Amino acid sequence: MNPKLDEEIKRWTVRRKSALVMDIIQGRTTVREASDAFELPVSEIERWVEEGRRGMENALRSNPLNIKEIYEKQIKTLQQAYGEAMLELRVKSRQNPSPNDEDN
Repeated sequence: MNPKLDEEIKRWTVRRKSALVMDIIQGRTTVREASDAFELPVSEIERWVEEGRRGMENALRSNPLNIKEIYEKQIKTLQQAYGEAMLELRVKSRQNPSPNDEDN
């Protein structure tokens, strides 16, 4: 692995995270191997890799989005998903009313 990662890590700085993400992207290690080696949850390392991928894609755009635009886009997507989920729940609750609903 990367020499920046060889020392005992007390704190995961941006530099260390990016070195690990680059090792994973370049095939020097896997998420599972890194998880075992550094006693980190797989989900946390996967999140770092995904954030790195998104950041790299944005950096390579001809007109990169600023951070505020990225977060606003993510919020809009999450709000739409939430709205769709709520609609599905309402439809399901009307199709399968609970016994308590019949008392009202």
